[in-house]
Amino acid sequence: MASPLYSKGLVLILAICIAFSTLEASEPPLTLAYYKSTCPTVLDIVRKEMECAVLSDPRNAALILRLHFHDCFVQGCDGSVLLDDTITLQGEKKASNNMHALKGFRIIDRVKNRLESECPGIVSCADILTIAARDAVILVGGPYWDVPLGRKDSKTAGYALSDSNLPTADESLLSIISKFIYQGLSVTDMVALSGAHTIGMARCVNFRNRIYGDFTMSSGISPLSQQYLSKLKSVCAPMKGSSDNNESAMDYSTPNLFDNSYYQMLLRGEGLINSDQVLYSSALAVQTKKLVAKYAENAVAFFEQFAESMVKLGNITNDDTYVNGEVRKNCRFVNT
Repeated sequence: MASPLYSKGLVLILAICIAFSTLEASEPPLTLAYYKSTCPTVLDIVRKEMECAVLSDPRNAALILRLHFHDCFVQGCDGSVLLDDTITLQGEKKASNNMHALKGFRIIDRVKNRLESECPGIVSCADILTIAARDAVILVGGPYWDVPLGRKDSKTAGYALSDSNLPTADESLLSIISKFIYQGLSVTDMVALSGAHTIGMARCVNFRNRIYGDFTMSSGISPLSQQYLSKLKSVCAPMKGSSDNNESAMDYSTPNLFDNSYYQMLLRGEGLINSDQVLYSSALAVQTKKLVAKYAENAVAFFEQFAESMVKLGNITNDDTYVNGEVRKNCRFVNT
């Protein structure tokens, strides 16, 4: 049993995190009309390419949304996640939190190629990814939001930051909160943005500890929950090995539809990964538990907050890019 001093320490940390949760992401020099005169068709081109991508495979929506999140949490939304390794640059793609987790790069390549044909040297890869993430959500039933534009592409990447800044599947609630607050995002933003897990897949290595740990404790012994758990165990063995990369939908109810069923799963104790379920089941989930219940009951409230939080996420910029950044010709490489 934890000592009273330890418990008080956790409560103090949580209080500090909640107090700072009113911090706002920094306001960058972005505008809705940034490409009005230089590339007026940018939004149409991105939308058409995303329509093709999602129509061919609805899971592509989640891939692009995840790429955007991983980009913005590492030195801001600057397209650094798109960079390949070279002799002189170590990209972020092979960082432990990104390897095997990030896909969809070819979709961004196709969008970039179209835009370079239409408006050469004008639209940054960072802006392309931000617009594409918005369109991805819309195409699977999610909300619309206006995307401020004008980001520049970085000439550097943050390999080490990918491992320190990004939340992991088995992370504690307080640690996740602190990582969002570090980015200028609130507890409310964290819970709303976590709702992106209503689409997409998770690998066995990320939910093994959950299904062989406290899943039954949080979900109870209802027949449906036990049936779901049995299915998860059939694709994910208890020991590391050949099943590590097997995948399961993070929202088994409506895996290709952006809705609020993710939060309803948390209410039932059926969150696939630990870092999701702690939003509702942790002893410290005072504020987050109320938000989960709110969004589970009210899809409109979730959509409104998700849209607002996505704008804040996209506004996390890399200030250095406005001095030393560029508009890449190829999203995978710095211009020569």
